[in-house]
Amino acid sequence: MEWLDSIVSVANDYLWSYVLIVMLVGVGLMFTIRTKLVQIVQIPEMIRLLFEGVGAKARDGHITTFQAFCISTASRVGVGNIAGIAIAVTMGGPGAIFWMWVIATIGCASGFVESTLAQIFKVRNAAGTYVGGPAYYIKNVLKSPFFAGLFAVLITITYGLIFNSVQANTMALSLQEAFGIDTTTTGIATAILTAFILLGGMQRIAKVVEVLVPIMAGLYLGLALIVMVMNITAIPAVISQVVSCAFGFDSVMGAGIGAAMMNGIKRGLFSNEAGMGSIPNAAATADATHPVKQGLVQGFGVYVNTMFVCTASAMLVLIVPGWEGLGKTGIALVQHNLTHELGSWAAILLTVTVLFFAFSSVIGNYFYGEINMYFITKSRLALPIFRLCVVVMVFIGSIASLSFVWNMADLFMALMTIVNLVAIALLGKYAYAALDDYVAQKKRGIMEPEFDPSVLPDQTGVQCWPRRVDDEIKQ
Repeated sequence: MEWLDSIVSVANDYLWSYVLIVMLVGVGLMFTIRTKLVQIVQIPEMIRLLFEGVGAKARDGHITTFQAFCISTASRVGVGNIAGIAIAVTMGGPGAIFWMWVIATIGCASGFVESTLAQIFKVRNAAGTYVGGPAYYIKNVLKSPFFAGLFAVLITITYGLIFNSVQANTMALSLQEAFGIDTTTTGIATAILTAFILLGGMQRIAKVVEVLVPIMAGLYLGLALIVMVMNITAIPAVISQVVSCAFGFDSVMGAGIGAAMMNGIKRGLFSNEAGMGSIPNAAATADATHPVKQGLVQGFGVYVNTMFVCTASAMLVLIVPGWEGLGKTGIALVQHNLTHELGSWAAILLTVTVLFFAFSSVIGNYFYGEINMYFITKSRLALPIFRLCVVVMVFIGSIASLSFVWNMADLFMALMTIVNLVAIALLGKYAYAALDDYVAQKKRGIMEPEFDPSVLPDQTGVQCWPRRVDDEIKQ
């Protein structure tokens, strides 16, 4: 097994260090140019649309735009947003944070395009719910059933099974470390709670994360804000350090511009998931009168993940003097700094927050798997079996060592990202046309634009967007 693990590790290093970084940055820059800086120009509209969906009721077969946003946030905001950022800083120096911000800004355009495409080409399945994502637009528009099926299998295994076992492992170890709770006990409790939520289907999942995500984000950002206020005079110096180290050699950390750039970009790509093809699965299920609405909401999700949550983690590390000489990294470094600033109660609250992060990720990851299970097979037995497998993997993950499994997940995720990036690069013209239509309607004073697929280059693969009646009458 060690030889296989070595091969997988080498493949991961090559794919993530060279191929994916070039592809993600290159495609993101192309989308940035072709959408005329949508990630900057449309920020006010992103925020308006996000809050518009709070408390709204979705039409039959849909979930609300805010619920879709919460599901995607639940999946991408996890323990890595705490531990991963601390590791990026200790390995690449403070300058890594600057490059993390840069890649998030570029990635926002990719997130917008892939989520808009998911809405345009969503379908209604036999259960009466709306689903979509890369597997659907690759098959129905690009007419490539092989790569569509490959993507569906990769994301189902990676998110639905492997990632969930890793998140469960994190929860179990956190509770054991903080409160001495046996991992088997945690595994049983987590598996039961997961089963209860999953049996309720997409609607129950949406309702749970709609409550869970604001709580977990609020707790963590609240802790970070308290520490920042306590050290408010140090913030200008920290920001100056982040920018200066991004373009020069960090004598304290021994990290040059290359290390800062590489660690910041890799951490940003891992955390915001823009271009990977996971977020469109949630975007497709949202109730929207125009595909661009969900594209903008999910694009803003990249900012929420990186600019808020990841930056909060960076500040918790950098704002406390002497962090460089502690010899700590990951979540241990964040816990140390919180205890130093606020006392031991803050470390306990961080443990609770980690549990929220991890469990919400389990739910969000399953959601992606369910959507793609509908694509892989139409058998009525498939979904119950998949749910059982998820519950079992949650239990196994709580008690097992998962280093090899984690490496396999990285490989699967790299492969599915490559498939999706090629697809959205080829299909970008549909998202550009939809954006132009949305902007044109807003300029005409239409507060709530409605989508007519006739604005697209062609209507291949469009199933759930009938042309408006008034336009048909005019013709």
